Amino acid sequence: MFELVSEYKAAGDQPQAIRELVHGLHEGRRYQTLLGVTGSGKTFTLANVLARVNRPALVLSHNKTLAAQLYSEFKSFLPNNAVEYFISYYDYYLPESYIPQTDTYIAKDASINENIERLRLSATASLLERRDVMAVASVSCIYGLTAREDYEEMCIPLNVGMTLDRDDLLRKLVEVQFERNDTAPERGQFRVRGDCVEIYLAQKEEYVRVEFWGDSVDSISRCELLTGRVKSRPDHVMIFPARHFVMPQERINAAMDGILAEMRTQVRMFESQGKLVEAQRLYQRVNYDVEMMREIGYCAGIENYSRHLGGRAPGSRPFCLLDFFPKDYIMIIDESHVTIPQLQAMYKADRNRKQTLVDHGFRLPSALDNRPLKFEEFQSLLGDVIFVSATPGKYELELSEGQVVEQVVRPTGLLDPPVEVRKLEGQVDDVIEEIRKCTESGGRSLVATLTKKSAERLSDYLCELGLRVKYLHSEIDVIERVRILSELKRGDFDCIVGINLLREGIDLPEIKLVAILDADKEGFLRSSRSLIQVAGRAARNAEGKVILYGDVVTDSMKSLIDTTEERRKRQAEYNEKHHITPRTIIKAERETITDVMGLSSGTESPSKVTYSNREFEEEAAAFAVKEERAAYGSVKKRTKKGKVARADSKNLEGLDFEEIIAELEREMLEAADNLEFERAAQLRDRIRSMTDQTGG
Repeated sequence: MFELVSEYKAAGDQPQAIRELVHGLHEGRRYQTLLGVTGSGKTFTLANVLARVNRPALVLSHNKTLAAQLYSEFKSFLPNNAVEYFISYYDYYLPESYIPQTDTYIAKDASINENIERLRLSATASLLERRDVMAVASVSCIYGLTAREDYEEMCIPLNVGMTLDRDDLLRKLVEVQFERNDTAPERGQFRVRGDCVEIYLAQKEEYVRVEFWGDSVDSISRCELLTGRVKSRPDHVMIFPARHFVMPQERINAAMDGILAEMRTQVRMFESQGKLVEAQRLYQRVNYDVEMMREIGYCAGIENYSRHLGGRAPGSRPFCLLDFFPKDYIMIIDESHVTIPQLQAMYKADRNRKQTLVDHGFRLPSALDNRPLKFEEFQSLLGDVIFVSATPGKYELELSEGQVVEQVVRPTGLLDPPVEVRKLEGQVDDVIEEIRKCTESGGRSLVATLTKKSAERLSDYLCELGLRVKYLHSEIDVIERVRILSELKRGDFDCIVGINLLREGIDLPEIKLVAILDADKEGFLRSSRSLIQVAGRAARNAEGKVILYGDVVTDSMKSLIDTTEERRKRQAEYNEKHHITPRTIIKAERETITDVMGLSSGTESPSKVTYSNREFEEEAAAFAVKEERAAYGSVKKRTKKGKVARADSKNLEGLDFEEIIAELEREMLEAADNLEFERAAQLRDRIRSMTDQTGG
C-alpha cells in the first residue's frame, strides 16, 4: 500500500486534478494527460493519485537530471514505499564500432558507476518482492535486460531451518555473479568464515550473515555495512543476482549450439562472396566467445548474444525493465512533449552503428537484436498512461481523446509572470540594465539566445562589464549543468545565458527574470511551446517577469501572451476568493544526480586527485552518464570569463601533469561526442600510457 507523507494538503487545482485522474484510472481510460503549469505541484498530485489507486508505477523522464529531481521528490512524499531509480549506469561509454574507410576497429570501452548499478538492481529486486513500487527511470529502461523469468529463476531463497549444504550455497552464489573475497568484501561479493557465510548484497548497502549448523541454515541476520550491527533476524531472505545479465548454465549450453550454427551460416555466406577476411574474423571471434562462455559462463560483449541466450526468435523485441512490472502498472511520462520524440528516435540510431559491425564480420546478425525497443514495441508494453506536460504534443492529446486534466492554479498563489514585449534595437543594453536591477533585488536571471555563438559572445561581454555570468549550451555535460544550476541557486553567480537548455523542469524559485532575445524569429527555439516552457522558469518567484525582444509579435509570442493572461486571471480569482497572497517558496536542496551518482562536492574524484570546487565540476562532468547518445559527453575548460576554451592537444606547454591529462581527456570526450571513435581511442591509449608510466 502506498502511504503519502506530507505536511501539505492538496490545494489550488490539485484536488480536482487528483479526482479526475483517479476517476479516469478507475473507469479504465488508458491514456490521460495532466496539463500542469510550472510550480503547480504536479509531483505532489501524482503521489496522491498513486496513494489512492495503489498500483505500481514507472515514471519516465527524458533526461537524468530531471529523473534525479523526481526521484528525490517522490521519495519525500512516499518515504515508506519502494521509490526506485533506474538510469544508465555508465560513467562513460565508448561503443564498439568499426570504421571501414581506415579499417579501424574500436572495442567497447566503458566504466560502470557502482552506485547507479546498485540502484538499478534495487529497482528490479523491489519489483519482484513487492507491489508498492514507483520506479523513476530515464529512457535507458527500454534497453535490454535479462528476462524476468530467468532473473527470478536465478534468485536464491534462504530460510531458517532449510536443508542446504554450505558449499552448495557458495556454488550458487558464484553462478549468480557473486565473487568470493575473504579479506575485504564489497558489494556483490561474499566472505566465508567456517560455518558462517556473509553475503554483501548487490542492491543494498548491507550484508546478510548466514550461519549453518551441519547441513541446515541455523540463523539469518541482516547487518549494517559500515558497523556490522545486526538490523534484523528474518526467517526468510531472497538473494538476488549480483548482475542483471545472468543466465542458468543449461540455457547457456543450449544457446551455444544456436550461436555456432548462426556463425557457420554467416561464414559460408562471407566465403561465397569472396570476403575471406570477414569470414575468418567472425569464425575466430565467435569461437573464442563460445569457449569463454563454456568455461566461465561469461564473455566480453555477451549482450550481443542475448537473442540466443534468451531463446528469442529472430527480430523479436528484447526484454527490458517494463517486463518486470505487473500488467496493471501505471506509466507516467514526464515532459511528454520531449520524451515521446526521444523514444521514437532511439532504435534507428542504435541500428546504424551495429549494422556496420555485422557487415564486416565483427558480430553475428543476431547482435542487431540487442537493441532498444522500437516505439511500437514500447507502446505494446504500456499499461495505463498519464502524460505530464505544460505543453503536451499532438500525440498525447490525440491518444487522451479529451481526457486532459488541467492543473493551472497554484496552491502557493503564484501568478504566471507578466510578459512584456520590447523592441529589438538596443536589446543587449536593455537586458544588461534588467540583469543589474534583478541582481540588486536579490534575484537571478536567465537570458535565452538563438545560437551557441551568440550565447558565448554575450556571456563574455557581460563578464567584461563585471556581471557574474555563466552560459549553458548543448555540449555542456549533464553533471556540470546540474552544478552550474546549483551554483546559480546558491548565488555564486547571478545570470545564466543559454539557448534551449533553460526549459523543462528547472526548479529555481530564485529566478526573477527571463529575457528572450530575438523572440520574433519563428522556429523551433521560438515556437509557442518553447516560449511557454522558457517563460515558465520565472513562474516560481512572486516577482518573476518575462521580457520578449522583437519588432513583430509573432503567432508564438501572441500564444504565450494570451495563455499567460488567461492563467493569471484564473490564479488571481482563486487568490482573491481564498485570501491568498502570492509568495515565493524556496525549497530545501534535494538530492541531485551528482548526489545519486556519488559525485557530490568534497568527495574524491574518480581519478583520485584533489581538486578545487570548480575543477571538481569538470572532473565530475567527465564521468557523467551519456545514455541519450550512447557516447562520451564533452568536458570543457573554463576561462575566467566563463568562456569555454578549446585548446589543441599539441599546445600543452606550461601545463603540469594533471592539467595535461585533463586536457587530453577533454579532447578524447569531445572526439567521442563527435563520433570520431578512432581519434578518441588514440587519445584514450595515450592517457593510459602516460598514467601507467607515472604509476597513476
